[in-house]
Amino acid sequence: MRASRTLSYGAVTLAVLFVFMLGLLTGNGTLRIHHGYKGETGLPGSLDMSSINQVYQSLRENYDGKLTTQQITDGLKHGLAESTGDPYTEYFTAKEAKAFNTDLQGISLTGIGAQLDQDKDGNIVVMSPLDGSPAKAAGILAKDIILSIDGQSTAGMSVGTAVSKIRGTKGTKVTLVVLRGQEQKSFTITRDTISVPTATGKILDNNIGYLQVSQFSSDTFGLVQQQVNTFKAAGVTKVILDLRNNPGGEVNSAQNIASLWLTKGALVEQERRGSEVVDSLSATGNNPLKGVPTVVLMNAGSASAAEITALALHDQHAATILGEKSYGKGVVQAILPFDDGSELKVTVAKWYSPGGKNINHKGITPDQTVKASDDPTNDNQLQAATDYLLAH
Repeated sequence: MRASRTLSYGAVTLAVLFVFMLGLLTGNGTLRIHHGYKGETGLPGSLDMSSINQVYQSLRENYDGKLTTQQITDGLKHGLAESTGDPYTEYFTAKEAKAFNTDLQGISLTGIGAQLDQDKDGNIVVMSPLDGSPAKAAGILAKDIILSIDGQSTAGMSVGTAVSKIRGTKGTKVTLVVLRGQEQKSFTITRDTISVPTATGKILDNNIGYLQVSQFSSDTFGLVQQQVNTFKAAGVTKVILDLRNNPGGEVNSAQNIASLWLTKGALVEQERRGSEVVDSLSATGNNPLKGVPTVVLMNAGSASAAEITALALHDQHAATILGEKSYGKGVVQAILPFDDGSELKVTVAKWYSPGGKNINHKGITPDQTVKASDDPTNDNQLQAATDYLLAH
């Protein structure tokens, strides 16, 4: 097994871009190395395979259909990960791992442009549709539960499987049935090429810098730095950091971006296994925005590394949070690669903010709650952030 990488994920970006989380991860790009954890599961050093072999022999002798040894072994490995009951712990075959890592690097893919995750009940949930994506144009919303994909129920389906079924050739269609509240809705969406920069920015009226980060990937910090340099050259005096519909990504990317506002050594996040602190991240000292009044915008699609960044700035008194309650993903995954190219994404710890908060399944309640307008042409949350900065 090669060295592991650490993710904070919120979601899978469908391009479906396979970003957990995930997220869903969740995680992206150049990931932090972990040097192993002391096991506390109470499991034996190896499994008694006799009962498993009994099931295998019965399947081999009685199943009416074709099976390969690879199908069986992959199924066993997927089952081991699924036995945890943790939606963020997954086994990826070499093919699945390649797709997962491609998405984390922000490479363009073909799909519908929605970020997926799995809730505590095992439902496949849309974290957010990407701006300008086919999913958003069709009317898919954050928190929609996907009930079926092209007529196939998603019950018991992993996020990775859902992603593979939603992806497809540009110009082809996929039909999703979703549950929104108590109402079922059907959407037929035409797949397209999805390529969205992970960070963009501009200067608004009144010399307010606007920085939008759509996910935390390997290239995100460099893009943010470029925009911050533009802000400084223009004499920007206030900043809006827009993390709405950001599903998370690489923990170290969140650390570097939060560091732009924080004193060197200030705590960004702490990771714990039970009561034991196993890791922590601190500000790097590269802080051109230190002391600049800042509002962070969040909504239900803001997860994981986005929540880490927002709470780091909030708890260190560097920003005010405005918008709607965030998604609530307070756990960290590591990617453990194997020699055959397969990988295990496994939950290794819970993360805590500088103020000692863990928001898993809770989300972040903004300092000022502003519900989004039903009119997509009216960004009342952005206007509220601007008004707040001008008044303070």
